[in-house]
Amino acid sequence: MWKRNKHPAICTLIGEGTVLHGDLTFTHGVRIDGEIRGNVSPVAGSASVLVISETARVQGVVTADHVIVNGEVLGPVICSTLLELQPKARITGDVRYQKLEMHVGATVDGALQHVKTEEKPALILAASNGG
Repeated sequence: MWKRNKHPAICTLIGEGTVLHGDLTFTHGVRIDGEIRGNVSPVAGSASVLVISETARVQGVVTADHVIVNGEVLGPVICSTLLELQPKARITGDVRYQKLEMHVGATVDGALQHVKTEEKPALILAASNGG
């Protein structure tokens, strides 16, 4: 009856107190409670969800289909589907999103840019070629 979006399962946890130096590439879903000093992005072609918790800090480019932020991001955020900014979210960098949900208290120090969905090319019928 109601259409629900099924999110990929969160398979990876970067725990609080953990500091990772370098880029993080993931499949499916990842939750960050610690600190990443590098870019965070999914493997190309995989559906992805990224959770940046209240205790997390990411210094680098953040990319995923669905991004939930309640911590700190120092760098651009690129979200191809839904970006959720929870009350303690702090982003310093430009943000690109298709859909945005922003709670009271969340802050963005950068430009917000809405990205439209890719339009499908027009269907051209063979019979309409005039021949």
